[in-house]
Amino acid sequence: MLTSKQRAYLRSLAVDLDTILILGKSGNSPEVIKQADDALTARELIKGRVLEASPLSSREAADTIAEAVGADVVQVIGSRFVLYRKNEKNPKIVLPKARPARG
Repeated sequence: MLTSKQRAYLRSLAVDLDTILILGKSGNSPEVIKQADDALTARELIKGRVLEASPLSSREAADTIAEAVGADVVQVIGSRFVLYRKNEKNPKIVLPKARPARG
């Protein structure tokens, strides 16, 4: 689970990303899930887009893809969304530390 500070940091990194995942009328097909999984392994942070022909909203698409590949939804704006999943073997993005919980 991402903190708001980590989410803000990832959003700032996503501004310059190219959209590499595009969902059309087939929605979340197994090919799209596989593409998202491979891209997250290679990049950790990806940007996707949902076309008007898609049966899913951008929030639905982001949530279902994130659940299928074990990623976090960073942001959903309009037809675009950003997903993040840490690569445990070869991390590329260093997130700001989460504050310890007060208690």
